[in-house]
Amino acid sequence: MIIVSAILLGAGESKRMGRDKLFLPWGKETIFEHCLQSLLCSRVNEVVVVVNSRMKEMAERLKKKKIKVIINPDYRKGMSGSIRYGMKAIDSQSDGILIALGDQPFLKRRTIDALIGAFRRGEGEIIVPSFRGRRGHPVIFHRKYEEELLRLRGDAGGKTIMMKHPEDVRIIPVKSEGVIRDIDTWGDYRKVLRK
Repeated sequence: MIIVSAILLGAGESKRMGRDKLFLPWGKETIFEHCLQSLLCSRVNEVVVVVNSRMKEMAERLKKKKIKVIINPDYRKGMSGSIRYGMKAIDSQSDGILIALGDQPFLKRRTIDALIGAFRRGEGEIIVPSFRGRRGHPVIFHRKYEEELLRLRGDAGGKTIMMKHPEDVRIIPVKSEGVIRDIDTWGDYRKVLRK
């Protein structure tokens, strides 16, 4: 069986929002909890959550669920540190590493499952969703990119790895804009609340 581990990144500083956006209400949950729930209901084999030290209370709450919670003390150094911390915690038997963002509450479970399905069928070693021609998240990397993911620095995600290995990238067109839509500003959040 092909194992896919998810790393949910939730250690950012929410600089554009001015406060921890992941704590903002989203239905009966927070934005972050909603993103986590989508992953937990999907076909991933495990979920590793990476949060910052300011989210200790949330981390304690999350530990009650069947997930691994990792605190990134270096969260101010950018996204790459969270990816590294998450990588160290995933199952050593994982074949694929799905990197998801904690501020994408529009992401649907069926979209995640479609990406995992493509990876498990061997359609590509880097699986990237696309909505109307725009690439988005989450992205699945084959385990062979582990060293390159661990070498990332600063606020870099996996884009540099994709650019280096275009022959391994498989773009999966999806019908949901959740792969390109996130909550970055108060304007984004208010727009959703008005609907």
